[in-house]
Amino acid sequence: MKVTDHIKNAKDTLFSFEILPPKKGESIETLFGHIDPLMEFKPPFIDVTYHREEFVYKTREGGLLERKTVRKRPGTVGICAAIKHRYDVDPVPHIICGGFNMEETENALIDLNFLGIDNLLALRGDAMKSEATFVPDEGGHSYASQLIEQIQGMNQGHYLDEELQNAVPTDFCIGVAGYPEKHFEAPNLNIDLKYLKKKVELGAEYIVTQMFFDNQKYFEFVDKCREAGIDIPIIPGLKPLTTLRHLQMLPSVFHLDLPDALADEVANCKDNKGAREVGVEWTIHQSKELMEKGVPVLHYYSMGKSENVYRIAKALF
Repeated sequence: MKVTDHIKNAKDTLFSFEILPPKKGESIETLFGHIDPLMEFKPPFIDVTYHREEFVYKTREGGLLERKTVRKRPGTVGICAAIKHRYDVDPVPHIICGGFNMEETENALIDLNFLGIDNLLALRGDAMKSEATFVPDEGGHSYASQLIEQIQGMNQGHYLDEELQNAVPTDFCIGVAGYPEKHFEAPNLNIDLKYLKKKVELGAEYIVTQMFFDNQKYFEFVDKCREAGIDIPIIPGLKPLTTLRHLQMLPSVFHLDLPDALADEVANCKDNKGAREVGVEWTIHQSKELMEKGVPVLHYYSMGKSENVYRIAKALF
């Protein structure tokens, strides 16, 4: 079932979460161990991230460096199939521009369609760690909007091979990312919203936000989207702060602000255990207010671990 249909059919706020594929060489059973407890809260869908390749350099004989491409977390398509089979829940694979050309993207979409997967989250993805800015693969997409166009083309029966006759259309429901505090590359929020509106006009059917810690920023973001004519569901994305290190790392990596009250409380904690308690309680209060305002879904970034998200969901659902 499509994410938008789950939202239409729901009487109350839904619960969902995002997982990371295991690192190469790790067992999927560890991932199932994190998902199993969260099934108590009946998530209608589970997001599965996609991770691009990175370059590593190995020294060869004579001192020459050999560049090798590695993908540390493969298996998104397989994990989506496993989730659908094991839990009878709709998986939402992330489809990214980075690390893929258009043909590779099409092949992944064909596999997902064969598996009966109805939903996708279309993202540009991050630059490689070795690059200062995002660089697309040769023959790949530079922007999420281009990725949406390719997906929508397949939804209309248009594949890259123009000689195909009577190709069966896919029927993917496309989600996109939204940034209550703007994407870090956008000069301001208004221009960022113009890009977001373009994605909606191209076929995006729902939005999932970047994490935020101040609900007012989400409410203002929704208001600005509505003023701009963006009328699709906007799902808030939440993540509990769980370590002292997050105080510096989250603003740096995700380009967001922490409210003074939260930052002060965490800064006064003596250890990670104390920081985790503050973070979990903060996210519970955030979630309650969002539920009272009637958000369609509460979506949690679990980072592959369930304990903290379980505690939050247990207090709400």
